Amino acid sequence: MAKENILFEMTRENLETGLRGVPVGYCVTSSVDPHKGLAYVGRPISEIYSWDPLQAIYLLYFGEEGSKEQLSKFQQEIAKRSQCKDETLHGIESLPRAGHPMDLFAAAILIAGIYELNGNYREDCLNVIAKIPQIAAAVINHHAGWGKTPPSNPGLGYMENFTHLLQMPHIDRAKLAPIFKLFNVIHFDHNGGNLSAFVGKAVASGLAHMYSSLASSLAALSGPRHGRANQDCLEFVQEVLEAVGSDATEDDIARFIRERLNNHKLVFGFGHAVLRVEDPRATVCYEYAKKHFPDHPLIKIALLLRSEGPKILSENPKITNPFPNIDAITGSLLMAAGFTYPDYYTVLFGLSRLVGIAIQIVYERMEARGGKGVPIMRPLYLYKSRR
Repeated sequence: MAKENILFEMTRENLETGLRGVPVGYCVTSSVDPHKGLAYVGRPISEIYSWDPLQAIYLLYFGEEGSKEQLSKFQQEIAKRSQCKDETLHGIESLPRAGHPMDLFAAAILIAGIYELNGNYREDCLNVIAKIPQIAAAVINHHAGWGKTPPSNPGLGYMENFTHLLQMPHIDRAKLAPIFKLFNVIHFDHNGGNLSAFVGKAVASGLAHMYSSLASSLAALSGPRHGRANQDCLEFVQEVLEAVGSDATEDDIARFIRERLNNHKLVFGFGHAVLRVEDPRATVCYEYAKKHFPDHPLIKIALLLRSEGPKILSENPKITNPFPNIDAITGSLLMAAGFTYPDYYTVLFGLSRLVGIAIQIVYERMEARGGKGVPIMRPLYLYKSRR
């Protein structure tokens, strides 16, 4: 093979590194540039974060921006698919409430596969996109003991409908809906190699149906190194707030970080596997937080951490990215907006991310290699004696 056609030269140093940086295929929905961040079909997230969710979903699904007429037809198509069958909702409401809600969410997707399955990846993709707000709301309502989930009302808007479906007590839907929309759009997709996307596509490569594949994605997303990181970061900000107080100064924050590092403890919310700049998704959320919740104690601490963290972490030459990632601010932002239930933050992440994963599965199963699809995943493992 000509040298210019070699994308990656494998060495023993690449083994047991989580396939980091090893090319395995194409992603047609999004890309992550180390210095520019996330882009949906070539459009940077800084241009898309304020879009209506279905406008962004159309871009990811069709690979192009929709006209007003096309978006209207797409909205109608999603709306007519949005109501889950009674059997699906009853199945979710029969799940045990013990354990983390992400376990229930994965189980809920499997239940939906029993009753909602079409068997065609493209049709099931559209059905998942349409039904996932009601499924996620049903999981939260049931796990929290907030009561039964009402019928879907897609005419309200994609995330406005989700907000309507939540039966959270004393909910301020007008205040929460914009936050949910922002969170939803910026989390739809993140290239094809993140753990939840890769796992879902790997399961689908064995021709498992869409719902089984997405349930595996949620299992991957549930871990603290992936989707549940937003909970860990929120707990960290809360810990900082408790230690330094709401009137903390930059010097107070810097002192806290240095003491933590000296005690060999983690500083959560900084660094990223790909990015070498502040996560543009985080930048958007920081600006939103400064505009709408500048006096909230958690936001004040999160902004101080954003200011001081990179200065101190960059002193360590081994740290390649000392800048905040998306998880550094989203938990604090959701708390400030009034959604004070961090156990459900990863469910919100999954509600969004399943959209992009489902679209990627459609590509790998129905479009890749001229329509033949990607073969079943079968990476090579070399035998190694443990003695």
